[in-house]
Amino acid sequence: MEVALQGQKPLNFSLVFQEKDNLKLKSFLMPFPHSSPWSKVHQPRGVSFRIAASTSDFSRRKQRKMSGARPNGPASKGFVPKKPVGTSTYKREQRNDGDKKSPASSQLAGPNKKILESKVDSQEQWIVEPSLEKKIETERVDDIGHEVEEPPSASIVSSVAESTRDVENGSMGRVGEDETGLHKKTASEIDNENVAHGISSEGRHLSNVNIEIVTDKTIEIDKKLTGEDPVQLKLEEEANLRKEQIARLAEENLASGNKLFVFPQVVRPDQDIEVFLNRSLSTLNNEPDILIMGAFNDWKWKSFTVRLKKTHLSGDWWSCQIHVPKEAYKIDFVFFNGQSVYDNNDKKDFCISVEGGMDVFAFEDYLLEEKRKELEKLAKEQAEREKQAEEQRRIEAEKAASEADRAQARVEAERQREILQQLIKKAARSVENVWYIVPAEFKGKDLVQFYYNRSSGPLAHAKEIWIHGGHNNWKDGLTIVEKLVSSEKKDGDWWYADVVIPDQALVVDWVFADGPPQNAIVYDNNYKQDFHAIVPKSIPEELYWVEEEHRIYRKLQEERKLREDAIRAKAEKTARMKAETKERTLKRFLLSQKHIVYTNPLDVQAGSTVTIFYNPASTVLNGKPEVWFRCSFNRWTHRKGPLPPQKMSPADNGSHVKTTVKVPLDAYVMDFVFSEREDGGIFDNKNGMDYHIPVFGGIAKEPPMHIVHIAVEMAPIAKVGGLGDVVTSLSRAVQELNHHVDIVLPKYDCLNFSHVKDFQYNRSYSWGGTEIKVWFGKVEGLPVYFLEPQNGFFGKGCIYGCGNDGERFGFFGHAALEFLLQSGFHPDIIHCHDWSSAPVAWLFKDHYMHYGLSKARVVFTIHNLEFGAQLIGKAMTYSDRATTVSHTYSKEVAGNPAIAPNLYKFHGILNGIDPDIWDPYNDRFIPISYTSDNVVEGKRVAKQALQQRLGLKTADLPLVGIITRLTHQKGIHLIKHAIWRTLERNGQVVLLGSAPDPRIQNDFVNLANQLHSSHNDRARLCLTYDEPLSHLIYAGADFILVPSIFEPCGLTQLTAMRYGSIPVVRKTGGLYDTVFDVDHDKERAQAEGLEPNGFSFDGADAAGIDYALNRAISAWYDGRDWFNSLCKRVMEQDWSWNRPALDYMELYHAARK
Repeated sequence: MEVALQGQKPLNFSLVFQEKDNLKLKSFLMPFPHSSPWSKVHQPRGVSFRIAASTSDFSRRKQRKMSGARPNGPASKGFVPKKPVGTSTYKREQRNDGDKKSPASSQLAGPNKKILESKVDSQEQWIVEPSLEKKIETERVDDIGHEVEEPPSASIVSSVAESTRDVENGSMGRVGEDETGLHKKTASEIDNENVAHGISSEGRHLSNVNIEIVTDKTIEIDKKLTGEDPVQLKLEEEANLRKEQIARLAEENLASGNKLFVFPQVVRPDQDIEVFLNRSLSTLNNEPDILIMGAFNDWKWKSFTVRLKKTHLSGDWWSCQIHVPKEAYKIDFVFFNGQSVYDNNDKKDFCISVEGGMDVFAFEDYLLEEKRKELEKLAKEQAEREKQAEEQRRIEAEKAASEADRAQARVEAERQREILQQLIKKAARSVENVWYIVPAEFKGKDLVQFYYNRSSGPLAHAKEIWIHGGHNNWKDGLTIVEKLVSSEKKDGDWWYADVVIPDQALVVDWVFADGPPQNAIVYDNNYKQDFHAIVPKSIPEELYWVEEEHRIYRKLQEERKLREDAIRAKAEKTARMKAETKERTLKRFLLSQKHIVYTNPLDVQAGSTVTIFYNPASTVLNGKPEVWFRCSFNRWTHRKGPLPPQKMSPADNGSHVKTTVKVPLDAYVMDFVFSEREDGGIFDNKNGMDYHIPVFGGIAKEPPMHIVHIAVEMAPIAKVGGLGDVVTSLSRAVQELNHHVDIVLPKYDCLNFSHVKDFQYNRSYSWGGTEIKVWFGKVEGLPVYFLEPQNGFFGKGCIYGCGNDGERFGFFGHAALEFLLQSGFHPDIIHCHDWSSAPVAWLFKDHYMHYGLSKARVVFTIHNLEFGAQLIGKAMTYSDRATTVSHTYSKEVAGNPAIAPNLYKFHGILNGIDPDIWDPYNDRFIPISYTSDNVVEGKRVAKQALQQRLGLKTADLPLVGIITRLTHQKGIHLIKHAIWRTLERNGQVVLLGSAPDPRIQNDFVNLANQLHSSHNDRARLCLTYDEPLSHLIYAGADFILVPSIFEPCGLTQLTAMRYGSIPVVRKTGGLYDTVFDVDHDKERAQAEGLEPNGFSFDGADAAGIDYALNRAISAWYDGRDWFNSLCKRVMEQDWSWNRPALDYMELYHAARK
């Protein structure tokens, strides 16, 4: 090889090939990064090279792709060649020691030289092939702008010679920067600074290379002339190395019989990869088209379908490029021919793991977050659509109402016109010797004089004469009031007044009186016909009635809008108060077990971290050295399963321990129990109910449960006692929690169908030899199925008291279960009540649980153990969960033989009241609406209305109300004593109620007669049922007395507090659970998240009731401000079904476990 060193002139660096045919560049697009760290480190400085190659036998070679050296490492991100570039593959030996040199790929010789300026665009890779030109003359760069001072020394020549050997190996080392001497570099330094092209050509050697040296200042000019960029050259080298690696992988996989590989071999997220399939090893080996169809992360994310192209790799390899998203942890795919032929890896699909990105759980959390965002977006869109729909409905409603107003205005105008026309016929211009008007011709707005002959009528002796007038049949009321003065006319007792005729008047109407409107006593009203005068020059009548109709229309519109605004404002306030009450109740629910467990924050949000505090001192784990927390979500059904047990650590507050939990985004409830050891031992699982805390803001919602009530009462259509109220109110409250509720009820002939909407025949079926017709309707928004057996069981004109009630209701229970089965119902819960539907429990277990209704669980509620104890005991045995209507009552009856064997599944849950029925803000039976904000004013007005209605003295006295059935259970002897005691304290008393026992009823009739005789202004006994009066008593009374001997729950005291009346009760059953004495129960109230709200007593004698009643009346007399604040406090307590509904849902879930 001949190397010529020319030091006098700066030279360029290029590869020059001499060939029989000249060379040209062929390029194809490829992506490059905008910058590279290599480009910053390896900036050429000092010298530049031009390599000139002799022609040799280069003309006989096929076109070659130039291959550049590149350091070891992965290919540049995103770099994939777009098409094959020749028929032969360039290979380069990779040796670990790096010492041996590969021979140059071709040897160039010959006197004639051609110079190729190898230009590389930043978006292209180039291929060298012969051109049509014969010669390219060697170019020298002469316009450098400075001189090289001296020729290089021998050492420089030696360095250049060493560099030449590098050229023979396909690389060019960097020459030093100093123009006076080139310093020798180590092998690693040369490798790090390598910027030259390597040339490989099937064992041929490069020769006759001329190297010219240029200085720093020439490199920029050289770069402009040649178009070469070291960064681009580096990327070319990397691309070539990538091709070599792919070729090697193809050979290795083909040799191993593997039909699939990817490059890079380690797949990472947010990366482009190339997938290779060997068609000859695939079930697609005869198919001309091959496509890949796949997705990421177990087929859950971003599906794709891409066509593969045949490569020039040895073997039948096909490939395509796929972008791996940043969320991927796995690629799943199959190959197919675009139609029905597949290669799916023997039905196992192909998959590739993605390293360094998300794992399965992280991806699921990512999906949940994306779903949350999508749900928020959908919610906003839905809200906007609803807003637009509501606006459209408002516009349409306004249009319809406006048309109705206009029609009403036409009708009203026509009615007035007919009346006025009759009046005009009777009107006159004057009445001789009685009245006349001067001038006789006048119009609206004219000033005229009305003359009146005082001696003509009843005002003959009046000292003053006044005219009270209007127009057009008094349309606008009294618009003329003037005092008449005596006239000097001598032919009578004439008086006159100056009057301005009203505008738009067709007829003037008036009377004469002896004084102004407020003081007049004697009138002359034309014998009750009034005086009427025609306005001679009035506006045209047709024009008047057009304007009058429009005036009536405007007035109707204004009045309607005022009504609508008032209704809307009241509805919005009602909704706001209900929402605020629910929020307070939920907080109370979350804090109800604070002495055992609570969370921080109290409202657990999905996606947040929450701390759980637990006090083992109040549980079965008291004294245990360790406490372990076991948790899951969504009723123990969460996709991640139970969390590993966590050992709880001591908290700062006393005996509590704590731990923290990350709440998933798809959680809607947190479930947990506690144990003494990691592996179990003794558990605190809340007596089998487990601990559950709602989670807010999650993207998953609790699946709705289907509950069916089978009952014989339902308010308001078939109500006898509290059972009917519970069935309706509990069902509504659960339905408001987004669960499905149905009710099955007998179709009594005495049903109050006025409260049933959309009543219609549903179907018929047969059971027990009897045809049963099924009717359907909505009661209080609840779906109700009415069963009407054709045997006449429920056509008796009553609900109870038919002599064969057990047989009737036993038949009904069995028929109800048969209805559910034949209708295809699959409820989660069947809820039956009291002795009347108790047979449902064992009939279900014996006949239906394994024959079509296997999904259901039975919940049984005892409303009153006084009736049907034997049936109740059997139902307790067969039910999955059982309840009664208060916690204290459940303890009071725990020893009953019907209850005792099943205490483990027996729970007390308070009843509630319906806040829509009992609502002082929307109550049509009381004089004014009120809330806790104006309770004092509201109750004052209601008391006055109550006193007036019952004929009591209207006075500011303490008023005690009693609303009850008159039975021994209700403490009738205590009621009698309380009446007399109240009267002794100068109070008033009102009783509303009746007795089913005639003897008790007669006894109270006699008492009523006695009281009405002796204390008629302060006592009234209404011995009947009167619902409107009950509302007025709740609102107008200061106290409501409930002295029951036993009371499973009691709704009277709850309703009283809803209206701001203070309960005075005996401590029993639900009365004890809901009324907290202002003097003795502060701590007990605080434990329930409440404040004291009434007066209570223990005994069942006069001394006991006197103790509570005296304190209550004294508080009214002695501290009215305090008493008024107590009224406000009890109104703000929530005794609705908000809290009981949550407790019942917990019970339903426990029954299903």
